[in-house]
Amino acid sequence: MRRITYIGLCLAGTLALAGCQKSSDAEVERALENVNVIDESNLNDIMLTVADPNEAVDYFKRATNDHPERMDLQRGLALSLIRAKKPREAAVVWAKIVASPEAGNEDRVNYADSLIRTGEWKKAEAQLNQIPPTHETFKRYRLEAMIADSNRDWKKADSFYETAVGLTTTPASVLNNWGYSKLTRGEFSGAERLFVDAIGYDKNLFTAKNNLILARGAQRNYKMPLIPMTQVEKAQLLHTLALSAVKQGDTATGRSLLNEAIDTHPQYFEEAVRSLATLDGGNRKT
Repeated sequence: MRRITYIGLCLAGTLALAGCQKSSDAEVERALENVNVIDESNLNDIMLTVADPNEAVDYFKRATNDHPERMDLQRGLALSLIRAKKPREAAVVWAKIVASPEAGNEDRVNYADSLIRTGEWKKAEAQLNQIPPTHETFKRYRLEAMIADSNRDWKKADSFYETAVGLTTTPASVLNNWGYSKLTRGEFSGAERLFVDAIGYDKNLFTAKNNLILARGAQRNYKMPLIPMTQVEKAQLLHTLALSAVKQGDTATGRSLLNEAIDTHPQYFEEAVRSLATLDGGNRKT
């Protein structure tokens, strides 16, 4: 009887140990899965930010082929295609994402962004119209402003631009877009103020500097503005200002500004030389 009891205890102990071993193995597997998820998440973030855009596209294409049901990987592929300047391909992926039950408002915003990049403004507008007004993000209102611009609805565009500026700490690009909108409407002084504001937020935004020169030139103000610029930038801006003066019919001023641009540039400024030669009837020696 004692022997039977002893054997029973041994069996119970063996089974308990086996149960502990299985439990331990399962915990290890779960821990490894968690580590893999963390590592993958970090890798996905790297691919979406600092990795080469085309390498990121290849990475997310492989990942979505292996796991086509995962929307996070589909989003990664679409965003990578935008970074790689392939908006048409990105739009196809975003269309698939927004058709999924897992789609959110930001997915529609990103879909609209890709459609705008391909010139499909009406489709983009239709996507944004499906988003509730409670979804207030910088990107959403920046796109709304651009669409209002395309529709020449200036009042709505100004309202959306103003809202977008208030939703970001880095508004330089949207201020530049807003300024360009006013420039196309002929509101030159308003455009000038917005370009100055944009440069104040980002002194390296050359597009805003060039647009500022266009706004001043349209008002026949041919003095260089007091903004940060390199010597090369100054030469390029003088060239823009010169062409603006010529367009306004102020040929003598344009010729003077072209000469200044050529003298200012630290190297041979072929574009300005060519412009001056054209203005002089091709008689300038290079």
